Amino acid sequence: MRHLLPALLLLTFGAPLLAAPTPPQTLVRPGELWEDNNGNHINAHGGGFLRYGGKVWWFGEHKVPGDAGNYAQVGVHCYSSDEDDLVNWKDEGIALRVSDDPKSDIAKGCILERPKVVFNAKTGKFVMWFHLELKGKGYSAARSGVAVADRPEGPYTFLRSGRINPGKWPENLPAEKRTLEGAPKSQGLSGSWFPEGMDKAAFFYRDFKGGQMARDMTIFVDDDGKAYHVYASEENGTLQIAELDDTYTAHTGRYVRVFEGRFMEAPAIFKKGGKYYFIGSGCTGWAPNAARSAVADSIWGPWKELGNPARGENADKTHYSQSTYVLPHPKKPGVFIYCGDRWTPKNAIDGRYIWLPIEWEGEKPVLNWKYSWAPADL
Repeated sequence: MRHLLPALLLLTFGAPLLAAPTPPQTLVRPGELWEDNNGNHINAHGGGFLRYGGKVWWFGEHKVPGDAGNYAQVGVHCYSSDEDDLVNWKDEGIALRVSDDPKSDIAKGCILERPKVVFNAKTGKFVMWFHLELKGKGYSAARSGVAVADRPEGPYTFLRSGRINPGKWPENLPAEKRTLEGAPKSQGLSGSWFPEGMDKAAFFYRDFKGGQMARDMTIFVDDDGKAYHVYASEENGTLQIAELDDTYTAHTGRYVRVFEGRFMEAPAIFKKGGKYYFIGSGCTGWAPNAARSAVADSIWGPWKELGNPARGENADKTHYSQSTYVLPHPKKPGVFIYCGDRWTPKNAIDGRYIWLPIEWEGEKPVLNWKYSWAPADL
């Protein structure tokens, strides 16, 4: 979901259609307007990143002014930066456009969030996954959409959307529980917790035949080329990690349930020193909260929680941000950048970006607040 800025940070503006070109920049300034090469505020929220062809490509939700910007009116925007830069971004246009056909899954006015793009070396295709809610259905569809392109900037062709792994049992569910006979029944939730006595797997069983829910999500490609879809599922109560097939356009049926009953969303995964790290958030609607972090020796888990990684000013609100991606520095192995969003739902186009270098306290990744910093200095 999305996060709300303090009232003093709320602004009302629309990005100009034409603006003076932006002079080259050297610093990332978290929370400030971040202009592209045309002088417009970068419009790529809930973003994902791809390293390809000597560049880093940034894909994100294109917003418009006001509440209408919380729905997909345009599609997925794309920007590029040189690998040794990461501060100056070129507008590459709209990578995936929503459809004017009201019968399309990605009809204009749907909810299309957190696009992530990966390159498949076997097929030569660029593959985009995203969280999709059908127009006029609120957040009830909880689908994943997939599209492909021949170039990183697109245009992307929408393939399909749907729930995940219908009729498939998670690998970490004990054999004796792999039956629908006597399965726990789902009840209504109250807030971001399970009512007393409710089985935390109830929504998993409810959705077993039709497929698992998928909302906030990311895609992680491991060193061996295997790709994984990580998403908030089961009414956001539990995350799932599902393997993609060799084309990256479908699931293999292999998956696990992790952080059961913890109500985590906004997942970001990265790998350092052979270990897998997770940064995400709690579920508090538009309001910010303390981030979560975890570590595992395998992508499948078990995962050990490490607590809130944020440090310094407004750490209890993750510096008024929500995670969307952890970007490995393309020129400096072992160096990572936290990429988060500062949401403004009353005027969606004014969302800001909170990027911070990831530092370490032992095995714990930490986000020390900085008003400005230079990727070149990492």
